Amino acid sequence: MSDLEQEPLLGINTTNNQYTFTPAQQSPSPPPTYRTIEDDTLPETSTLGRNLTWTGSYILIISRVIGSGIFATPGSITSSVGSIGLSLLLWIIGAILAACSLAISLEYGCMLPRSGGDKVYLEFTYQHPRFLASTLVAAQAVLLGFTASNCIIFGRYVLFGIGWEAEEWAQKGLAVGLLTVITVVHGVSVSIGIKIQNFLGWIKVFLIVCMAASGIYVVLFRPETSQGETPGFEVFTWEELWRDSVWSWGVVSTALFKVFYSYAGLSNVNNVLNEVKDPVRTLKTVGPVALFTACSLYLLVNIAYFMVIPISEIKESGELIAALFFERVFGTGFGRTVLPFAIAISAVGNVMVVTFALARVNQEIARQGFLPYSSLLSSSRPFNSPLGGLIVHYIPSILVISLPPLGDVYAFILDVEGYPGQFAALATAIGLLLLRKRRPELKRPFKAWLPAVWLRILVCVALILAPFSKPENGRGDVSFWHATYAVVGIALIFFAVLYWYVWFILLPRWRDYHIEEEVTVLEDGTSITKLVRRKKE
Repeated sequence: MSDLEQEPLLGINTTNNQYTFTPAQQSPSPPPTYRTIEDDTLPETSTLGRNLTWTGSYILIISRVIGSGIFATPGSITSSVGSIGLSLLLWIIGAILAACSLAISLEYGCMLPRSGGDKVYLEFTYQHPRFLASTLVAAQAVLLGFTASNCIIFGRYVLFGIGWEAEEWAQKGLAVGLLTVITVVHGVSVSIGIKIQNFLGWIKVFLIVCMAASGIYVVLFRPETSQGETPGFEVFTWEELWRDSVWSWGVVSTALFKVFYSYAGLSNVNNVLNEVKDPVRTLKTVGPVALFTACSLYLLVNIAYFMVIPISEIKESGELIAALFFERVFGTGFGRTVLPFAIAISAVGNVMVVTFALARVNQEIARQGFLPYSSLLSSSRPFNSPLGGLIVHYIPSILVISLPPLGDVYAFILDVEGYPGQFAALATAIGLLLLRKRRPELKRPFKAWLPAVWLRILVCVALILAPFSKPENGRGDVSFWHATYAVVGIALIFFAVLYWYVWFILLPRWRDYHIEEEVTVLEDGTSITKLVRRKKE
């Protein structure tokens, strides 16, 4: 193999931009075959096959977007911003900004139709300094690519439904148990996992439609409930809409993070494009349809909450606002027992699709050689599933569920997940503009509207700076320092940069070697990259 340095993913720095492949089980090696960096622009079929239709892709998005957020966060958002009008305004702004982000993902996904999402896009765009983009993506995906908040919501609502006291050990036990079962299901059978998550996704959509309809029914035909009179349409008078509004940008930005989290997942299909049938055509339609569905349902459910539950109770509800809604609409018995289980099932659907997608991202990172035991973690054996990626996803998720104190864990998880993601979003948005200038010849079946790209850039910068604006009351939505999540996110980025500098710059200079990417094909047909040290001649 040439001593010339190669670029991450499929790109290299040789004179003919080629990759060397070494079959894993053959010796001596046959003449090398090559792949160019332009292969990134071509669809690649997973060794698992293309199992996702348009409907399956839609559920993969809508189940990711509509998780526990709409059932849990409106209470804390309203408590933070103070008024109904400002709360609803944030949900609308969130949808607009989500559309901007979606447009960027659509252009990238149609241009580079490969599994991996932001991993593929950032590595293709930022090829220098060598390995830096790969290291940052790997650090964020592995350390922050956990699934914890919906597991916690599942535990809380199950305990609420059966009438048990919400002991910490019980909530964490249920959360860990849920994640373990889902990991096993996806790891043993891809087809069964897809069927289950599709079924749960349609239940979720049906549940939200019923919630919105039942709220309107109660206001119109049964304004007196067992819990007292409902606020009704009077809360939407102009004066009531904006009463007690808190316009501090620090408070609003933290609430906006929660709204973003509720819209997060519109690019979920980008992570698994190797398994999607007709990926480019599917991607261009399924994302916008899912965004319109989510925005409509979110607004309807929020309106139903405000019409049925007094604003004072909403502000004190925490993550149990939906349970209070069910109690007022259906009574203590049915509302407190049956429907909280339905919300728990909705959380299960979210955990399933998030685990499904992030396992594929982790598998792609392992294929790149940025995880130990890459051959084992990249392989689809023994069940023809990404079991290695599932394990990489399972470990940090369990730690996040088990270790932090439960009182503030939900709010902190939402914040710490969202903040570092703004740096990645900023990099992809800027990268899109750079690629249009550097590579105008690339085929772009979808092009994002430039004002949407610039708006996304401005919002990312504002949200990166916002946590350091002190809230009016001196504290955020957790009992500790309000900007802790921002410091944790920035520390992670610095750690990843330091790791990259030590392993790919400092040590090679000190020990006089360079790193090559040697590509091997596993027995199941999966191609992986091994980072090999070569002494300089």
